[in-house]
Amino acid sequence: MKNIYKTIALCIVLLSGITEVTAQNRNAKTVVTKKVSVKKVPSSKVVYKTPKSKVTTVRTLPNKTNIKYNGQNYYYSNNKYYTYSQGHYVNIMPKVGFKISVLPQNFVKVNFKNHNYFQSQGMFYIQSGSDYEVVDPEIGTIVYELPSDYEKVTIDGQTYYEYANILYEKVQNNGTRAYEVVGYIDAN
Repeated sequence: MKNIYKTIALCIVLLSGITEVTAQNRNAKTVVTKKVSVKKVPSSKVVYKTPKSKVTTVRTLPNKTNIKYNGQNYYYSNNKYYTYSQGHYVNIMPKVGFKISVLPQNFVKVNFKNHNYFQSQGMFYIQSGSDYEVVDPEIGTIVYELPSDYEKVTIDGQTYYEYANILYEKVQNNGTRAYEVVGYIDAN
């Protein structure tokens, strides 16, 4: 009889796309949790809850810092990065590999699997010599806050939180709400 219940539960999980499976033995009162990883997801499978343009432009930037990288000028102001095009500053997300010499003032240190990340406004950096390089965090990295302009997305019926093409799932970590990196949107 127990095998029938286990088989039915497994079928329900596989059909519903649930990303967390919990099995409980009634006699032993133990709980086993298995995470199913999302990893890389093609952008065609991602449905945004509130479709909106992601391009933000402004005419002026207060207290901007000029950053030259790979022969191109970038600007940092109000905790965001910009490029300049046709009389406007266009808000951008730096790509993996982008390097800066000084971390943003509001960074948070995140340690995962003996890697020290510096996270600010949804961007993850590692120290690379005397610079800080933008990187994708490892699957399983936990953060306790997302940038205010994150977006809710649905992939195969499951809701996730997306920022800078990084997918997060809301989790409880030591009794506190947190967000775990579960995958990335493949923009190609």
